[in-house]
Amino acid sequence: MCAARRILQGFALAFVAWSVSLSAQAGARLPMSSFSPLGPETSVPFGWFDFCQRYSGECDDAARPAQNIELTAGAFRKIESVNALVNNQIEPVSDPQHAGVPDAWDYPEDGKGDCEDYALMKRRLLIRAGFPRGALLLSVVKDEHGDGHSVLLVRTSRGDFVLDNLADEVAPWAKTPYRFVKRQSQENQNVWVAVGAPTSAPMYVAK
Repeated sequence: MCAARRILQGFALAFVAWSVSLSAQAGARLPMSSFSPLGPETSVPFGWFDFCQRYSGECDDAARPAQNIELTAGAFRKIESVNALVNNQIEPVSDPQHAGVPDAWDYPEDGKGDCEDYALMKRRLLIRAGFPRGALLLSVVKDEHGDGHSVLLVRTSRGDFVLDNLADEVAPWAKTPYRFVKRQSQENQNVWVAVGAPTSAPMYVAK
């Protein structure tokens, strides 16, 4: 059975578990974040451009109104489940080892991948779960050592949260150890915008 099918089946099981526990979660206090500052339009990562050459059907450039996720207890629980599920079902392997190139963005359908592959799979599963694509934004960051990394930024009615392959916790964007560089535009996934003041982008995202 291919890894993608295992992931989707695992997601279905996780969704059932989430549904059973929803009543217990309903009274929990929802987390609050802030909104990441929007900067000017910037360069598109080569990895995204290359991904779209192979998955053109998923990279339409039609403009859409910006949408945020209404963050209910159920929605947050579903987001947490997808983050933990993908983190635990994908084996971390660097692009040079896995694909033989410095930076390759793809779905981890053989069960292996690095940071942007995790983010792409989480984005795919959340879209299939009914969340708006314009609220699920692939993002490029620099870690505490200045190295490139990729995460999924989720825009909600309670601010921006990060889904990271290096952490199962879904955290407010400003409480991560990262310097955000750029992300997809909410209106057009093929347009990328700086997060805050423009800064130099890492050459590769590789964790």
